[in-house]
Amino acid sequence: MAYAPKDVSTLGLALVGEVFADRSDLGLPAFDLETATEVPGPVRTDLGLTQHIEFGLDRLPEAGLVVLLPGNERPLYPSPAVAAAIRAAHHRGAIIVAFCTGSYLLAATGLLDGLRATTHWSLTADFAARFPKVKVVPGPLYVDAGSLVTGAGGASGLDMFLHVLRREHGSPAASAIARELVASAHRLGGQAQYTPYPMQADSGDDHIAKAIAWAGQNLHRSLSVDDLAVRALMSSRTFARRFKAVTGTTPHAWLLNRRLDRAEELLETTDLNIEKIAERVGYRSATVLREQFVKRRGMPPRAYRNSANRQFAMTNNRIHRNGPVVAAERKIKLAPDLAT
Repeated sequence: MAYAPKDVSTLGLALVGEVFADRSDLGLPAFDLETATEVPGPVRTDLGLTQHIEFGLDRLPEAGLVVLLPGNERPLYPSPAVAAAIRAAHHRGAIIVAFCTGSYLLAATGLLDGLRATTHWSLTADFAARFPKVKVVPGPLYVDAGSLVTGAGGASGLDMFLHVLRREHGSPAASAIARELVASAHRLGGQAQYTPYPMQADSGDDHIAKAIAWAGQNLHRSLSVDDLAVRALMSSRTFARRFKAVTGTTPHAWLLNRRLDRAEELLETTDLNIEKIAERVGYRSATVLREQFVKRRGMPPRAYRNSANRQFAMTNNRIHRNGPVVAAERKIKLAPDLAT
C-alpha cells in the first residue's frame, strides 16, 4: 500500500508502481499494490498532473507493506488521522518505508524515536531539529531499522525498495526485478548520498570515498580498519569516526556486507566453486564463507546459487518465449588467469 500526500511526487509514484508491479507469472512474489490518500478522489502531483486515488486511510492498517511517498509540500506533516493510520499499520505488523519528505510523515508519528533514520541530504538539518528524538544519519542512501526503513531523496527510493525486496524475498527476486527495470541490483545503503556542492578541504569525505573504492577492488585481501585508514590518510580512530558519519555504518560492518554482496554476485554470475569464491572475497576458507552466508540468507551458498539459477531461468524464458530473441549467456566467462 502506498500513501500519497498532497502534491505527491510523480517520481515516487512511478518507482513504487514499477517495483511492486505484478510479476507473478515470472515466479516472483505476488504484489497487490494499492494507493491510498487521506481524502479519496483526485490528487494533484508535484508536476501538476491529476491522479485519481480511490482508497482512503482505512486500507493502511490492512497492508503488509506501507510506502509513505514524498510530497512537494515542505515541511510535510501528517494529520492526526494519517498518523493514527500509520501507527495502526505498524502495530499490526506492517513494514513501513519512507523516503525524502516521506520520512517526515513517519517521524511525526513517534515511531522513529530513538532509532536511526535518514532523509534527503538537503533536509537532514531541518529533520534533526524538528525530530530531536530521532538519530538522524545524513550520509546513507537508506537506513534499515527493521520494520521501519527510511531513505534519501530521488532515485534512492529505488535502492530502498530493492533492499526491502532483497531482505524479505531474497536476492534472486530483487535482482530479477532490477534486471527488468534496467537498474543496478544493489547499491549499498551505506553508499553516501550525492552531494552537489564542493566538500570542504578538511572534511575528509573524498579520502573516505577513495578508501571505499580501493577496498571494493581489493576484497580478496585480508583488510583491516588500519589498512583503510592508511588509504584515507587518517588515524584509525579518526577514520572509523568519519566513516560512520559518512556511511552510517562501521568499517567492519561495511567490509562484511561488501564481501557477502560480492559473494552473491559471483554465485549468481559465475561457475566458480565455493572455495574459489571464498578466496576472491577475502575469507580464509569456504567454511567461514558458509557460516557468514547462512547468517545473512538462512541458506548455504550452494543452495543460494541453485535458487538464483532457477529464478534467472524462469525470467529468461518468460522474456524470450514470444520471440526469436536468443537469450544472452548468463555466466561470465573469466579470463584464463582468473578462472584457475
